[in-house]
Amino acid sequence: MPTLRQLELCAYNIESCIIAAQCGASRIELCASPEAGGTTPGYGTIKYAIEHINIPVYVMIRPRGGSFVYSPPELEIIENDIKACKSLGCKGIVTGILTPDNNIDTEKIKRMVTLAYPMGVTFHKAFDETTDMQQALEDIIATGCGRILTSGLCPTALAGAANISKLIAQAAGRIVIMPGGGVRSANIEEIALKTDALEYHTSAITYNNQKYIAEKLEIRTILKKLGI
Repeated sequence: MPTLRQLELCAYNIESCIIAAQCGASRIELCASPEAGGTTPGYGTIKYAIEHINIPVYVMIRPRGGSFVYSPPELEIIENDIKACKSLGCKGIVTGILTPDNNIDTEKIKRMVTLAYPMGVTFHKAFDETTDMQQALEDIIATGCGRILTSGLCPTALAGAANISKLIAQAAGRIVIMPGGGVRSANIEEIALKTDALEYHTSAITYNNQKYIAEKLEIRTILKKLGI
């Protein structure tokens, strides 16, 4: 049913958070460093968002760009950032850890999920670097994550729509599969038709936008096409 659909807005700044809430987005993924694909924002930014934004905020927990294999010091940083988000009252976090051979690092993710509780946990697009999506899905379900953000192991969600549809069928309601990657108003209807997903992820930034601020018209158009 269209009324069950949700739209998550990837926000790289407070301006985008405000716009997302004003336009009717369901949830925010709060990040820094768009050029790196999203990293953990500063404490002050997180605190402001939690105190002033009236929709759920999930914070990206990623200490740097690049590989999703982390050293012991980086893992300690990740744990400290999760604790900080928890103390601020965040609704959830977004994270992902892989083994050197690009499998899900289940033990480390389980530890992060336990540490984050009662916050929700989304496993981010590190999923798309795994080599066996069916096994990776089962591994993530076993960790206790509530959601996977994925473009179906392809460059964009539209290109990976067939794989996303397969993942949704395999998940069978055990975890949310959320298409993300190049999701825009121009293709949202096709992605929705091909995947039948209930949640979608977009930055709502068109390709000539150099300030990384979400665009009101883009959000509203996506929401309208999703029937939200």
